Amino acid sequence: MLEQREHDAKALLAATLDWWRDAGVDSAFIDNPADWLESARSSDADDSGAAAAAQPAPDRRARAAAKPPLPGTNDAPARPAEVNRAAWPTSLADFAAWWLTDPAIDDAPAAYRVAPSGPANAPLMVLLVMPEQGDDAALAAGPTGKLLDAMLAAMGLSRAEIYLASALPSRIAVPEWPVLAARGLADVLRHHVALAAPQRLLVFGRAGISTLLGHDLANKAADSPFFNHEGVSLPFVAAYDLETLLAKPALKAGLWNRWLETTGTDKT
Repeated sequence: MLEQREHDAKALLAATLDWWRDAGVDSAFIDNPADWLESARSSDADDSGAAAAAQPAPDRRARAAAKPPLPGTNDAPARPAEVNRAAWPTSLADFAAWWLTDPAIDDAPAAYRVAPSGPANAPLMVLLVMPEQGDDAALAAGPTGKLLDAMLAAMGLSRAEIYLASALPSRIAVPEWPVLAARGLADVLRHHVALAAPQRLLVFGRAGISTLLGHDLANKAADSPFFNHEGVSLPFVAAYDLETLLAKPALKAGLWNRWLETTGTDKT
């Protein structure tokens, strides 16, 4: 019986090896990737006695090389510890270019940042916490943008009439708000609002922005619906971020009531 089991095991092993050979697998493999093009070039060079010609990199490597270094990598330039106030733009026209390039306000290169848009002295400034996933050329370009456009239409406004901005230049998975505030982003935000000089301010994502401002925004929302910046008292409404409002439509009623109260519109 023992001899029979040994015979069956050997036969099974032989059959398994034959199956893999028929499939074209007749060598040992390792998990570490190998550069087969490099091996081929080295072999050609050895055979001919001359150096092999350089070969183009795969497409995905070319795309990665074309992008700027990701934040936190060794190749990324060092970020200054604080925002240089002397370099702050003094006009809204100069703000967008500075917002995309200043190394102190964000770890991300310009390619990962999204600029604000809209005219100065707009009837409304809409402030988001950060760009949403997929925002490349403009803020709120994805699903939340449709919700924003619908709200603006109900307010009698359009995207072209408002000033749309974010508190952070790029999307951050878990913002360290105290660190960002210490870097000077809170002061930059106040300066940004002052340059835009809108008639009203609508904030989506008040939890993050109020934390950035040291809970100043949350306190004002509870006591008085005005945002004071550089001597200007600005009516404002603070709400949940657009992604939350999109997921929980029932929250929109509270936002709309606060908007009507701030604008002095009859709810009936």
